[in-house]
Amino acid sequence: MTTLNGKTPDLAKEKIKKLKAIFPDIFEEGKIDFSKLKQDLGEYVDDEKERYNFSWNGKGRALRLSQTPSAGTLRPCPEESKNWGSTKNLYIEGDNLEVLKLLQKSYHGKVKMIYIDPPYNTGNDFVYPDNFTDSIENYKEITGQVNDEGHAVSTNSEANGRYHTDWLNMMYPRLRLARNLLTDDGVIFISIDDNEAASMKKICDEVFGEQNYIGIYIKQSKVGGGSDTKFIVKEHEYCVVYAKDINFTSEMYISHDEDYIKRYKEEDANGRFFWDTFARPGLKHPIHYDIVAPDGTIMNYGWIHGKERYEQELKEGLVRIVPKSGDGWSVQFKQYLNLSGKKPRSMTMDFGGSIEGKSDIDSLFESEKLFSYPKSVKYLKTLFDTIKDNNAVVLDFFSGSATTAHAAMQLNAEDGGSRRFIMVQLPEPCPKDSEAAKAGYKNICEIGKERIRRAGEKIKTEVEEQNTQLKLDEVPKKVPDIGFQVFKLDSSNLKKWNTEAGMTADFVDGSEQLNFSAEKLAHDLQAAVENYIPGRTEQDVVYEILLKMGFDLTWPVEEKVVAGKKVYVVALGALMLCLENDITPDVARGIAELYKQLAPETWKVVFRDNGFASDSDKVNVHEILKSAGLEEDAFTTV
Repeated sequence: MTTLNGKTPDLAKEKIKKLKAIFPDIFEEGKIDFSKLKQDLGEYVDDEKERYNFSWNGKGRALRLSQTPSAGTLRPCPEESKNWGSTKNLYIEGDNLEVLKLLQKSYHGKVKMIYIDPPYNTGNDFVYPDNFTDSIENYKEITGQVNDEGHAVSTNSEANGRYHTDWLNMMYPRLRLARNLLTDDGVIFISIDDNEAASMKKICDEVFGEQNYIGIYIKQSKVGGGSDTKFIVKEHEYCVVYAKDINFTSEMYISHDEDYIKRYKEEDANGRFFWDTFARPGLKHPIHYDIVAPDGTIMNYGWIHGKERYEQELKEGLVRIVPKSGDGWSVQFKQYLNLSGKKPRSMTMDFGGSIEGKSDIDSLFESEKLFSYPKSVKYLKTLFDTIKDNNAVVLDFFSGSATTAHAAMQLNAEDGGSRRFIMVQLPEPCPKDSEAAKAGYKNICEIGKERIRRAGEKIKTEVEEQNTQLKLDEVPKKVPDIGFQVFKLDSSNLKKWNTEAGMTADFVDGSEQLNFSAEKLAHDLQAAVENYIPGRTEQDVVYEILLKMGFDLTWPVEEKVVAGKKVYVVALGALMLCLENDITPDVARGIAELYKQLAPETWKVVFRDNGFASDSDKVNVHEILKSAGLEEDAFTTV
């Protein structure tokens, strides 16, 4: 029997366990003896006082922050969602540091691609809220959920002596947590500009490992301008790319465009090809040897392939020597179309700039200028295309106007893929004088969610129209998943899990105000029959349990009645929850029968710890389920 404690994994503790398995001799009474560890590591220890490293004020605290468990939760909001019961997409409102902690168990090693466009630290963009200590209550205050007046967000001006330091302390723990979510062959793409490009490269070398650096795309972000600069007009920004483990990462390709494919005019048993020139004198290291033409002319221009390969391919008909249109001869070889695509180029990818990004979002809304400098759908589609995984889970934890979600849906419509997106965004209030506020949007999240709704409906209409104009033998396209489930960051729904233990909840003008009470704390911990935080629903608790037990938040949740009690059945029986009171052995027998009918591969059952009719009923329920096949550690109470 296990008891859920309501906290996310203790990442530092997990690493200690791994270290103990490798170096058991370095532990003395549970503590690490670093002198023994140094002895074990031998020549791999660097004792030099001066060494190459990247450090800044607060780095240690930022590291500890990434390892500190969160007792928060994500509360479901079906009323703000679209296609709640069928979609596999997520939109999460909240500080991304806390959200990334909460996703560690359910989505560890499951995200194929991460794209983020973090604040560029220009002195005007949001970087880090004032007096932000990463607790759930401070998050609520900052986003105006508790204090009607709200809190201003920091602009991190250059006059601040910690200009780079504050930005690094914001990014470092988030990148560390994000890495855990990537699959072994996963890749992260990070948009950045000149202000922090060097810092981003160094911080990623540390978090992901210098050996997992893939490269940097240089993207043209605008054309023209110049009146706003004294020296060089900046028309570009960067996209830094790292692998989780480059040994597992597949080669990258982008799809061929129609104009590129047109040159492959001929076809044989090996596929489409064109005759390309064999002479490559411009190569850095051309290969020189004599080739004799049919009339005896000796040619030696520097060739693309070595002599043995040339002679073999000549025999196989893969190389030919033909007269030039004028005098002389041309050596040619069959250049076949690579069905995987072509290699992306760091400076030649047609990404789409800020003008296209603005056009993408303006075409969906009546109002213009709702969002500053949105990335273009074309840009994100191109990055998706390099991954070559139509079923990838894609995460963007600085999602802004939700271009990443738009691009995922659009690409799914075009190639029939089933990419899933997870968008995470702080509900940063829209400035009162902004076009977004004038249009009725209170915060960035409202813009992002509405964009996904509108983009999804537009995509659906386009697919349905295309299907009415199919040619003979053409297969209809499927409408992609255009829905999304909305979750919002909050403190735990259960009193015994809530980090604000001992806080009573009063409702003033419709908002929850917390006040400390030692008497109330003792009462809650010892005797409360109703152990939910006031204002929380059973659905809130169900999804918190899913999250804390590591279940995908989009898995189907059904309600069944068993022996007169409500039972939630998750993922076709993989998890069953009964949060009712007065649980008797009859409920256990009904759940066991349900398990027999559904026959899931794995099975876990959750009850309220104080929900049993008696202590003896709790024991009997446990034994009945154990006899039905439930593992000892799969019987859980909360």
